[in-house]
Amino acid sequence: GVSMMFAILIMSFILSIALGISIVLIRQVKVMKEAGYSVVAFYAANSGIEEILFLFNPDGIPETALNGATYEVSVNASTTPGCNAPNWCITSTGSYKDTRRAIEIRY
Repeated sequence: GVSMMFAILIMSFILSIALGISIVLIRQVKVMKEAGYSVVAFYAANSGIEEILFLFNPDGIPETALNGATYEVSVNASTTPGCNAPNWCITSTGSYKDTRRAIEIRY
């Protein structure tokens, strides 16, 4: 009877260690996946900046889809409060899944 109780105790200890390790690994996989989403959102924001600079339409560019990612660009003249640039402040926000990244340029 004692050996059976000792075996159950050891198996419970091993099971709790295995469950603890699996929880840590699952959280790390989630963090790594979201880091990838961050990169995609950043590149979407960068695409918005490049497009506005290429077309230079200060009226703004509507939100555009890029393989599931989107970006939204806003352009403010230097006379707008909060914009301390010689000419324009351009902000592009990229989104992918639940992740958003923004880039702002001033020139």
